[in-house]
Amino acid sequence: MTISLLKRPRLRWLQWLVLAIVVVGVPVSCAVLEHKERQLVFRIEPGIASWYRGLPSGIQELELRPKTFKGDQNIHAWWWPAKRSNAPTILYLHGVRWNLTGQLFRIQQLHNQGYAVLAIDYRGFGKSRGNLPSEATVYEDARVAWERLTQLQPNPGKRLIYGHSLGGAVAVDLAAQLAQQAQQHNRPVPARGLILESTFTSLGDVATAVSNTSLPVRWLLSQKFDSIDKIADIGMPLLVVHGLNDRFVPPRFSEQLFEAAQQPKTLLLVPGASHNNSMSLGGQRYRQAIDALLRSKPSSVAAAPT
Repeated sequence: MTISLLKRPRLRWLQWLVLAIVVVGVPVSCAVLEHKERQLVFRIEPGIASWYRGLPSGIQELELRPKTFKGDQNIHAWWWPAKRSNAPTILYLHGVRWNLTGQLFRIQQLHNQGYAVLAIDYRGFGKSRGNLPSEATVYEDARVAWERLTQLQPNPGKRLIYGHSLGGAVAVDLAAQLAQQAQQHNRPVPARGLILESTFTSLGDVATAVSNTSLPVRWLLSQKFDSIDKIADIGMPLLVVHGLNDRFVPPRFSEQLFEAAQQPKTLLLVPGASHNNSMSLGGQRYRQAIDALLRSKPSSVAAAPT
């Protein structure tokens, strides 16, 4: 979810989503309705973003293709090593609509702060081949990317997970899965922390808020992206960031996620920031918040799920 989403007409996709569930869902099969819902949720833009000016030198393009993928499916990724060999490494998980070419400005900001970045396009986005994404497939793609990140950065204390907008829900799911696995094996969580920017409690909650409906949307959607029920189980330090001028995802959703999370945690609300520019407007405060996240004392063993 990026720059053009802040224009009011762009908010209508959630209203159309709600309408499709109520009206289209009556005469058609569940499979057809789910397919339409996924189209409306992910809204994939083909090609490259209009503001993309080419790949900076230093970025390596990777193709991730685990044995579980079928046919010619793959995950296209960018690996941008930091100048310092021992720098912390960020797994970057983007939101809907734009592929990696639309994310470069934010990836570049993270790299300029000294971090190495592994960023992926989910299957169906950009150069990643696959069918129309679903909640299940983007979660799977994040886990595949995580496995590659552990190879690129062997030190668990220097691994960070970052999710923007819907990518925040993907990041929460990944973090909760890692914590659950660590708890089962009585091991520390294999990541240093989780960064969420401009994200939400659940897809149903944000659809209800933006479409201004009293319908029980959360229970009607097949694509849940229900972070509020997972955030307490991530087992790692948390940084939640949101622009106070976000006209797409209300900042209160990040505040609710923050309240539901366990310590250590930090909430950074950025005055004047939109859905997309909290990192640039947050400036030094944002950098200091990530530094503090890296200094936070993680639990020695993942907490049992609540």
